[in-house]
Amino acid sequence: MKVITRTIWLLSLVSLFTDISSEMLYPVIPIYLKSINFSILFIGILEGIAEATAGISKGYFGKLSDNSGKRLPFVRLGYSLSALSKPMMALLTVPLWIFSARSLDRLGKGIRTAARDAMLSDEAIPANKGKVFGFHRGMDTLGAVIGPATALLILYFYPGAYRMLFYIAFIPGIISILCTFFVKEKKTAPKPNKIKTHFFDFIKYWKTSPAEYRRLVTGLLLFALFNSSDMFLILKIKENGFSDTEAIGVYIFYNLVYAACSFPLGKLGDRIGLKKVFILGLAVFGSVYFGMSVCNNLYLFFLLFFLYGIFAAATEGISKAWIATITDKKDTATAIGTYTGFQSICTLLASSLAGFVWYAFGATTLFLTTGGFTVLILGYFITTMRKRSPDEKTA
Repeated sequence: MKVITRTIWLLSLVSLFTDISSEMLYPVIPIYLKSINFSILFIGILEGIAEATAGISKGYFGKLSDNSGKRLPFVRLGYSLSALSKPMMALLTVPLWIFSARSLDRLGKGIRTAARDAMLSDEAIPANKGKVFGFHRGMDTLGAVIGPATALLILYFYPGAYRMLFYIAFIPGIISILCTFFVKEKKTAPKPNKIKTHFFDFIKYWKTSPAEYRRLVTGLLLFALFNSSDMFLILKIKENGFSDTEAIGVYIFYNLVYAACSFPLGKLGDRIGLKKVFILGLAVFGSVYFGMSVCNNLYLFFLLFFLYGIFAAATEGISKAWIATITDKKDTATAIGTYTGFQSICTLLASSLAGFVWYAFGATTLFLTTGGFTVLILGYFITTMRKRSPDEKTA
């Protein structure tokens, strides 16, 4: 059986070009915001609210996709909004406008994510979902290598030209939209009687979902409460006196590791179990944050970001593949959307709290606290999650 189908390739290319666009800006945004006098606390709140916008909408649009039996319209609209948000960030520096542009980008992600992941899941069987989601994450993250590398090259020749980057990032965003027109959607039967979808209907899924899903998502959300934006890791490098080029270079290296390891770790998850690979990733995450609390050497930053890339590859695609294997196919978008919706609300709290802790107590306290709580969450997954019992729903 062909594991990586035409649809998976096309959706992965869409994500690749979108990530080139987004990640060209991601390591630059905190530096850009600081250059226009945004505080660390404000940056944390901005990222938290942007992620919460994406999260709340993921649940709704995931449920709407399942009820309508359609995926592609949500995918296309979501990627379009994200592309349009890029040049908006450079037009004005008024806080409300920055909030709006960043939120539009995340809203686009919220509209597309659950429907896209459901399309990926529909192309796989339980035995190879790790490979499929791992391949997609690898391609997606390859964009996170090309994007920052492009930004680094531009900033080398035009130091401080942050606004120009926002306009250039619009180009790969347009390419990603064009790629969606080559995707062919499988016909999915809509829910009977044209069920009306209310904004918070996805929350009801929690009560009817499989018990293992609730246990898994509880652990994932506990982790999300302490997993703040990666921007704080970039700011840690800057705080130690390293240049924009060095900070972006480390971030590119992290994404290269992430992209290279996603498919192999997804394949490993299919072989030895998704839970084992995910727990490995959590252990690595805790080690990275403990290391970040004392790190002030560029070579050590590269080592920690190498480990951070392994963490991301072992958890991001793996968690969605895990969810897809323990829920009914007809509810895939709702299940993933519900999880990512709650996850983004937790990220709002995590990033806002991280900004406050850094502002009030310093970076060392932030990283030590995160590492400590990760150990506790690791214990939850080891002791609570178990193999599925026959009476629990599977894909």
